[in-house]
Amino acid sequence: MTSEYDFLKKFLKSRSGLVLSDEKQYLVESRLMPVARRHNLNGLSELILAISKPGSMSLQNDVVEAMTTNESFFFRDKSPFENFRNVMLPHLLEARKSRRSARIWCAAASTGQEPYSLSMYLKEDKAKVGSFRFEILGTDISTEVLEKARTGIYSQFEVQRGLPIQMLLKYFSQQGELWQMAPEIRAMVQWRKLNLLENFSHLGEFDIIFCRNVLIYFDQQTKIDVLNRIYRQLPDDGFLVLGAAETVVGLTDGFEPYPNLRGVYRKKQAASRPAGSTSFTRSTATSPSTPGTTRPTIQALAGGSRFSA
Repeated sequence: MTSEYDFLKKFLKSRSGLVLSDEKQYLVESRLMPVARRHNLNGLSELILAISKPGSMSLQNDVVEAMTTNESFFFRDKSPFENFRNVMLPHLLEARKSRRSARIWCAAASTGQEPYSLSMYLKEDKAKVGSFRFEILGTDISTEVLEKARTGIYSQFEVQRGLPIQMLLKYFSQQGELWQMAPEIRAMVQWRKLNLLENFSHLGEFDIIFCRNVLIYFDQQTKIDVLNRIYRQLPDDGFLVLGAAETVVGLTDGFEPYPNLRGVYRKKQAASRPAGSTSFTRSTATSPSTPGTTRPTIQALAGGSRFSA
């Protein structure tokens, strides 16, 4: 099993950035045996052999999705959403008042609670927001969780986790034992499958990027790579929001903590950069298509889920 587990570790890292430790073999078996049975394969050995063959993309995707942990709930950790409502939103309403629009990206959006939480706050503050337009994009590596996010249907357990009862009654309709998000809230969010290891520059610039609870499952170089590319997607006054256990310290000199906002980062202000420093850490890999330019060291597929470890 050791050689097979080593193969799976390399496969999952190259496809999703997920780094599995040696003691996580039990997790692989519990997550992947149902995948093997679904594809009529007799155990993990046959599954590993199958994903090694050409034309196995569907099975490969199922393996990656099975190993992702889609843990999410409404207004998770509270402070990021309070910071959004009390600091980020007022800043954007003032700083973008000439164009009256802003963009928010929720990477690793999982089943959608994070972007929907932001949408509900925008609805709650509609008197201040007025005709100001917010575009919210939610991305994830998993097709299955994105489909759930699009429907906006949640169990009683899911709506009880972090969602105030007033918002449940105001923005959801009950369907038997399930609850569905109101159409006007669902319409505020766009969804796209995306793997954070792949180039995401085509998404354009965002005023706020939520990338919470996913970097902790990457190795050091992958974290650096993702943060460097996020840097390029933000304007100088943009906001980066990371998870409570995540930081940019030791990974990039492009960001600094936003004063008095836990877990929120901004591009390092010019006055605070050391003389001669670069705005972000670059990898040393050279692009084969553009001689002399740099590109991310880690190359793989396209968006971003929360990973199990």
